[in-house]
Amino acid sequence: MSFTIRATLEVPQEISKIFLIQNTEQLKDFMFSETEIEYIEKKYQENEKDKSPLVIIKRLSQILAVVKPTTDEPLEIIKERMRRRGAEILSGLKAEKNEKAAIIDLISNPPLTLALAEGLALNAYSFNKYKTGEKNSLNYEFLIVSPQVKGCDIAKLTRVIEAVYLARDLVNEPVGYLNAEKLGELVLEYAEKFGFKAEVFNKKKIESLKMGGLLAVNKGSIDPPTFSVLEWKPENAVNSKPYVIAGKGVMFDTGGVNLKTPPGSLDTMKCDMGGAASVIGTMAAVAANELPVHVIGLIPATDNRLGGHAIVPGDILKMHNGLTVEVINTDAEGRLILADALSFSKKYDPELVIDLATLTGNAAIAIGIHGIVAMGTAPQNVQNELNNAGDEVCERLVWFPFWEDYDKSIKSDIADIKNLGEREGGAISAGKFLGKFVDAPWVHLDIAGPAYVMAATDYRPTGGTGVGVRLLYQFFNSKSSK
Repeated sequence: MSFTIRATLEVPQEISKIFLIQNTEQLKDFMFSETEIEYIEKKYQENEKDKSPLVIIKRLSQILAVVKPTTDEPLEIIKERMRRRGAEILSGLKAEKNEKAAIIDLISNPPLTLALAEGLALNAYSFNKYKTGEKNSLNYEFLIVSPQVKGCDIAKLTRVIEAVYLARDLVNEPVGYLNAEKLGELVLEYAEKFGFKAEVFNKKKIESLKMGGLLAVNKGSIDPPTFSVLEWKPENAVNSKPYVIAGKGVMFDTGGVNLKTPPGSLDTMKCDMGGAASVIGTMAAVAANELPVHVIGLIPATDNRLGGHAIVPGDILKMHNGLTVEVINTDAEGRLILADALSFSKKYDPELVIDLATLTGNAAIAIGIHGIVAMGTAPQNVQNELNNAGDEVCERLVWFPFWEDYDKSIKSDIADIKNLGEREGGAISAGKFLGKFVDAPWVHLDIAGPAYVMAATDYRPTGGTGVGVRLLYQFFNSKSSK
């Protein structure tokens, strides 16, 4: 499955068309019959309370879609409606195996036109690498007819969507193909393709760095761990100190000796490297669009299995920063490997550290699949900037409290801290654990809810969603604009 988005002034008569309109009078110049216009007006009247109504007309296999955006809401909300309308239209194109459509902007609004194209393209994704029968091999082409939409903006949007596709592919790959070593190989390939630098540490190097958390989780696996360092450092970077993004890379999580229950909870655990996928996708988008920001990505990677030397509750680990950790539950492993990455980030003296992790079921239970749980020590202005970025791309943040009261839940009687707090507030105690390993201003993003979904919603497909890529790209893009 692939897509292209390009500008054009000439639209083939036979292809499907999508019209952004202010009123139905505008359609009379585009070969709509009086009957069709009356039908559209009737549908608008029937759904007068609908925000940005969509009407679809079929002429055999050709689809004519008419969208009338509202104007009485904040722009980011209207843009999200356009993305969702685009996804809805794409579903109709898929049903007809219709690969080409033109977006005709009759409202002279580039942001809404691009948002509609974004929804179409994001919903065009599918993961069928392992299908041996008939594959859905549609190659979509979306034409934009709008003198106001710039080719460079189309190109930038395309690169970001391709980065989301990349992150989705990584999450959807099974561990039989994508273990920690293979992830390291792909990081090096992507570095060459997108233009950032990368280095992948092997187990011996990780041992020399004394990354006790990553090494401990890896003890039950037959596959060695890796630790990847990705860097984009353009000469015109607006930040003197780098931004560091770290992603949890548990390639498959059995829970270790604290085996996940019920058994069905194991079915999706290839997704436990969603944070790592988001970091790679973000680095690809930032580098491909040559944003003038210095960004470093850190990815600790291993699977969590039940091999003969697997860690058990009661073990004491010594982490990269020297802290000792009492293991209470081996299914609280993501924080162990991510802690070493956060500790390692200190060497860069970063301006800001952001981590992404499918860390706790507690976060998913709290807010479901529609938002990202956030917490940390970054100042309010950084939180506001992340909120704005999240609202802009509809990857919204819900900030959890980070009060000192929660520190008590990870105190250990025999070590510096323990890796599991109380059940209540579990997402926060997990964040508190991570906070012991980072000194710079820091934000923890728990993406356990939206990183992998069991049913398609709007432009997010079943499986890996690539959440975090558009959020962080928008955040860094806003930084570069300043």
